[in-house]
Amino acid sequence: MRFFFNQYVLNNYRTGKEIRMYSQQRLIEKELNIAQKTNFDGWLKGYKKELLPNFVFQLVNILTKVLMYGFAVMRAASGMLTPGEVIAFALYFENISAGISEISNGYGLLKITPTFCRKYFDFLDIPDEKYKGTIPTEKRNDNEYEFEFRHVWFKYPDSQEYVLKDINLKWRIGEKMALVGKNGCGKSTLVKLLCRLYDPTEGEITLNGIDIRKYKYEEYMELFAVVFQDSKLFSFSLAENVAADTDYDSERVKDCVIRAGLGERLNAMDNGIETCIYKDFDESGVEISGGETQKLCLARAIYKGSPFIVLDEPTAALDPISEHDIYTKFNGIVGTRTAIYISHRLSSCRFCDEITVMDNGRIIERGTHDSLIAEHKIYAALWAAQAEYYKDTAGELFA
Repeated sequence: MRFFFNQYVLNNYRTGKEIRMYSQQRLIEKELNIAQKTNFDGWLKGYKKELLPNFVFQLVNILTKVLMYGFAVMRAASGMLTPGEVIAFALYFENISAGISEISNGYGLLKITPTFCRKYFDFLDIPDEKYKGTIPTEKRNDNEYEFEFRHVWFKYPDSQEYVLKDINLKWRIGEKMALVGKNGCGKSTLVKLLCRLYDPTEGEITLNGIDIRKYKYEEYMELFAVVFQDSKLFSFSLAENVAADTDYDSERVKDCVIRAGLGERLNAMDNGIETCIYKDFDESGVEISGGETQKLCLARAIYKGSPFIVLDEPTAALDPISEHDIYTKFNGIVGTRTAIYISHRLSSCRFCDEITVMDNGRIIERGTHDSLIAEHKIYAALWAAQAEYYKDTAGELFA
């Protein structure tokens, strides 16, 4: 816990604005004191465990010194040892004594360290319950993959409430589907199930008719490129962040960055794609905004080249011009791949082949924008609410 405060709170300047704006100094000081006390108690507990063994080691060491030096003095006094031999004897014995002290200290550490390591080992010992499968995924040149949800139900561990309820859904490669609905209706959870970040509580998800749990996990994951709402970049070079590898195609990286709408920013970087993101490891690194982070994550998804791309609110942090640019280039970005687009901005869903509306963990509507508007149900109500907001806001701005 103390490491968390040192690494992510006290020594991380990105947290400084929140600390100052919300006057969190007292809160952090209180939590840090708790962390330090926990750390101190752990060391004290460990020292108590090794106190007696260490005392025995040191007592034996002292008694041995007394006996050996006494023996050397007696032999020297009787003329059996020369002064040089006494010095050599003392040096040899000091080395032996130092070795005993190291053994004592090492034994003490062995008694103390498990106090802090137990949590790590307990975490590592948690069994992996996810079945990884043995069937290789098909390497198809035509990318003819068909996914289907069959009566899928899902609830989180230790929860009695189902997040997804009897989901039945099917789509093929090349289709572009929008997932819309209110917050907490299960959109992101559905995507995570598709990507096998979770497994269904009931029902199954199939790929070309075979339960996805039967496919080799690593190969199955290669089918997807996902841009989550909270996607993460690392303090590596821009190219390594986009390629997710140290070995990459420079021209391909540049092309993906430009397609994601970050071409001008790339041109302004002195080291180009070799520019380090953030300054953790490189003082010449660059700080990037939230919108630029989303664009780089989109570039990473493009670079991966998977047949299935998932965009979970990919334009939430973008300005209106950048957002419009992404929408107009959407088909070029996705190409022939299947795309699932999750968004609360219904105007951004009109370019999709099909719109799926979720509410309270269920699929309640499916169709094109025009057909759903004509049905005058939840999607039409959501659309009308947003359209009315924009109309009212525009009236206020230009009144």
